[in-house]
Amino acid sequence: MSFDSIQASPDIVFNVKTFGATGDSKTLDTEAINNTINAAVKAGGGTVYFPAGIYLSYSIHLQSHITLYLDQGATILAASPSGDVGYDPPELVVDNNFQDFGHSNWHNSLIWGENLEDVSILGPGIIFGKGLTREGPHKAPIGNKAIALKLCRNVILKDFTILYGGHFGILATGVDNLTIDNLKIDTNRDAIDIDCCKNVRISNCSVNSPWDDGICLKSSYALGYARPTENVTITNCSVSGFDRGTFYNGTYQRNEADLVPDKEGPTGRIKFGTESNGGFKNITINNCVFEYCRGFALETVDGGILEDVTITNISMRDIINSPIFLRLGGRMRAPDGTPVGALRRINISNITVYNADSRFATLISGIPGHDIEDIRLSNISIWYKPLDSSVTNIQQEVPEFEKGYPEPQKFGVIPAYGLFVRHVKNMELSNINLYLIGNEKRPAMIFTDIKGIKLRNVTVDRGSNASLLMLKNVSDLSIKDSKALKDIELKEVQAKSY
Repeated sequence: MSFDSIQASPDIVFNVKTFGATGDSKTLDTEAINNTINAAVKAGGGTVYFPAGIYLSYSIHLQSHITLYLDQGATILAASPSGDVGYDPPELVVDNNFQDFGHSNWHNSLIWGENLEDVSILGPGIIFGKGLTREGPHKAPIGNKAIALKLCRNVILKDFTILYGGHFGILATGVDNLTIDNLKIDTNRDAIDIDCCKNVRISNCSVNSPWDDGICLKSSYALGYARPTENVTITNCSVSGFDRGTFYNGTYQRNEADLVPDKEGPTGRIKFGTESNGGFKNITINNCVFEYCRGFALETVDGGILEDVTITNISMRDIINSPIFLRLGGRMRAPDGTPVGALRRINISNITVYNADSRFATLISGIPGHDIEDIRLSNISIWYKPLDSSVTNIQQEVPEFEKGYPEPQKFGVIPAYGLFVRHVKNMELSNINLYLIGNEKRPAMIFTDIKGIKLRNVTVDRGSNASLLMLKNVSDLSIKDSKALKDIELKEVQAKSY
């Protein structure tokens, strides 16, 4: 279609109440809502308007050239299934070997669309997933996602709130030209999953997801082929892991950490992976805040290439595992013959972290024969809380854990409190400060199997009876202008401590 053929048309608004919706929170409004959408489609597109009210519903079918507008006081309430009545059935999965069940289905959702263009959900209202499940695979009529989009383009999600979004608050798979702006999400599993998408802008969002990831980029095999997630910006967002619902109601409680599915404390972070068949390319993250959650996780373990990422201007507080976790692994949940991927050209700068969990340090690890490459960390200050006196299971040799699920806790308590780096090629640390809030007996940094590393203006606190830096199988090491570490130039060292 050429632009010359597009005809201007008057704004058309289709009020769901005109088509029979009650908004009384008791009567099922599913049919009325979908009839309103169909009427708008027949008119060539338009806005489906939800005035103030509570609209009880099962699956709502998005269509091309349609905006759903939730006015102030309007809530779309996910109904609880009753007998055989409920949400649309999940699609038949031909091959579910390479991704979790939830990534293979979209129709079993409160709001879903497939192969659409020019779609928006706007307005200050609420999508409340009360009747959605947050658990794994179910047959119809159960729903487990608030919003699910597959193979769409030109999509805008703006200004509304998602409460208790089910297993996924937003699942976007193969969606191009996607804008997510000014959302508040307080949910019970993943908040925003961006999977195999291109040209994505996430901005001004506040995300609380204690039981799973907050903003999560993935590149699964759900489309039946590997497709990268690329050209993504995430800016001016906050992520947290407060108890479910307490971010939205303003009480910010911290009592449910043991209810997280992996039993490892609140999640709520920004993450790349674990599904990583297609890889991640050309991504920037800036001006974001983390509070009471896990730190950054950049992971590629299924053959994808993770490259060209810039992360800057980040503030973190009360981080319950590694503040920065970079992992190239060999889990290889991928078609036979897929090679191990790559993780390279990562620039992380201007980061402040207070009260980080020292059990897992900042952890950067490739695997033997597959180095992480070209990593630059600069202008980073981290204050680590002391290791609890009850912790005695400090790893003497950190397992490679090549094929395991990539999570810092899986490696056990790291033998360095601040920075553990191995299987890396070409790394630079500049203006790095590692501080101790309390007592510590472990060294600050451990570098193993490193091919080229520069330290410039690196300041680290020394624990009692501990080295600052331990080296094993390191080549081309250069240290200059670093407090408590003498200037050093070493071509190769097998084992040494400072």
